Amino acid sequence: MSGRQAIIMNFTPPDPVEFTVFGLDIRWYAILICAGILLAGFLAVRRAPSHGISPDDLLDIILVSVPVGIVGARLWYVLFNWEYYHSFFDVINIRAGGLAIHGGLIFGAATAVLMCRKKRCSPLDVLDVAFPCIALAQAIGRWGNFFNQEAHGTPTDLPWAITIDGVKVHPTFLY
Repeated sequence: MSGRQAIIMNFTPPDPVEFTVFGLDIRWYAILICAGILLAGFLAVRRAPSHGISPDDLLDIILVSVPVGIVGARLWYVLFNWEYYHSFFDVINIRAGGLAIHGGLIFGAATAVLMCRKKRCSPLDVLDVAFPCIALAQAIGRWGNFFNQEAHGTPTDLPWAITIDGVKVHPTFLY
C-alpha cells in the first residue's frame, strides 16, 4: 500500500455487565440508555425557553412521558413477540430483554401531546424541542447493542468490523 499500512480495527465487545449490586447485574445497555435519557432531558429543558416553553412545564412532560414510553416500548415488543411469553411475569420482566424503540416513541410522544393539552403549550413546539434530544439519546443508547453483542449486521472484512462469536460483522448500531 505505497508507504501506508492498512489499519485493521478489531473491536471485540467487553462483558455486558458493568457491575453487580446486591446480586443484581447492572448492564452497560441500561447505563447507556439511562445516560441518553438523562442527557436528552437535560438538553430539552435547556432548549425549552428558546421555543417559548417553560422549563418546569417541559420537565413535567418528560417525567410523565418517559415512564409511559418505557411501558410502550415493552408492550410493543411483547405484542410482536407474543410466542415468547407464557405468563404475566414473563411479560413484565424487562430484565430478560425486550424493549422496542417504536413503541417507546409512539407512547412517549402521544403522552407528551396529551400533557401539552394539560399544560396549555404547543405540542409542535414541545416535539420540536424534544426530537433532536431523543435522537441523541437513541444514538447513545444504541451503543448498548455493542455490549450485548446484538443488532449487528452481516459478515464483513471492513476495517471497522466488530467481532461477534469469532466472526467480523457490520456494527449496524454504529451506522
